[in-house]
Amino acid sequence: MFAAERRQLILEMVRANGAVSLRELARVVQTSEVTVRRDVRALEAEGLLDRRHGGAVLPGGFTRESGFPQKSHLATAEKTAIADLAAGLVDEGEAIVVGAGTTTQELARRLARVPGLTVVTNSLLVAQALAHANRVEVVMTGGTLRGSNYALVGSGAEQSLQGLRVSRAFLSGSGLTAERGLSTSNMLSASVDRALVQAAAEVVVLADHSKLGTDTMFQTVPTDVITRLVTDEPPAHDDRAATELQALADQGVQIAVAGAQGAPADTAPAPRRTRADMPLPAPRRAAGAGQLRSAVLAEPAGDRGVTARVADMRRR
Repeated sequence: MFAAERRQLILEMVRANGAVSLRELARVVQTSEVTVRRDVRALEAEGLLDRRHGGAVLPGGFTRESGFPQKSHLATAEKTAIADLAAGLVDEGEAIVVGAGTTTQELARRLARVPGLTVVTNSLLVAQALAHANRVEVVMTGGTLRGSNYALVGSGAEQSLQGLRVSRAFLSGSGLTAERGLSTSNMLSASVDRALVQAAAEVVVLADHSKLGTDTMFQTVPTDVITRLVTDEPPAHDDRAATELQALADQGVQIAVAGAQGAPADTAPAPRRTRADMPLPAPRRAAGAGQLRSAVLAEPAGDRGVTARVADMRRR
């Protein structure tokens, strides 16, 4: 494929999806990420798109939201690895909330095997993934259906969450930065996500590396409210994504990085706990001196198949 044809295809993908990772662009145009990065730079110089951490977005600084058909085909391997790792955080008998998104849909498919679980969600996709799980109770919010992502939004959804209290909220979004936290491109979705956060003692964000450093219009979860980020291992050349991860860790966010196998290399799965073994939900974390933080300790660059390790260390 000639350079002009490649660049036209790259431009069409970004226009259709709003934001696309370099890894996904390289897969579609069947070339290396080095070549794709060079093409993206050329298109950026012409003002046709903007480069972001590990990917490309529409020009103007803020990405627009893609619909479900486009999102479902993006970063599928990364979403699977993230969902595998995030599912290990959920214990038997817990009550959790799960927001809308293709990554949270992948998580829901794995939660079907957790006995005694109660899942509150505004996502039809999450509910569908759990519909045939005999030992999982699914509670759906009210609201108005937003067809682009099969989610219930609006005042009905927000009011149905009032007075709810669960142990954890699992959310995804369109972008994540250390400065603003999690954000999305739709005002109604952002408002419901904020209501989901208010119902949870802890907030777990699921975001693949292409969303790191991407900022969109509506903030949903400020950085100091995020308890944990579950993400995938950025490519070796993506220094900016690694920098963003460190900035998030510096603000007290616990970082869990999933590699090719979907779990940290030196972390064994914890045994499931019953409801009797579970402690009561802790108060929402607030940033402050002496709080534990997490740093990503990557494996040597020559062995990218090995998953990253996560180590806790005290704030300086």
